[in-house]
Amino acid sequence: MPSPPPAAQPRNTQVFVVVDVDLWLDPDEMCSACACSAETLAQLVNDGILEPLGDTQAHWRFGGASLLRARRALRLMNDLGVNGPGAALALDLLDELAALRAAVRAP
Repeated sequence: MPSPPPAAQPRNTQVFVVVDVDLWLDPDEMCSACACSAETLAQLVNDGILEPLGDTQAHWRFGGASLLRARRALRLMNDLGVNGPGAALALDLLDELAALRAAVRAP
């Protein structure tokens, strides 16, 4: 009897997320979009990773760019074990690098 075919190897794939820059999320929507708890969201704000509009947690609003930043921070923290302040620093440096690359490409 012939042996079964080998299992398909996972391919390296990239996932692209398109976020509307005019998008505004409340804390519950942000937690749902990032698959995190309200406590984790508050920690991202306390660590300087996110800067919501609004003066209290109940009134916070997060823009579309904050969603991407939060998801990147959570990946750094969960996958690489980076702490909150370290993730904030890494994201700030990545933003600065992107700005410098854009400046070099500009005519």
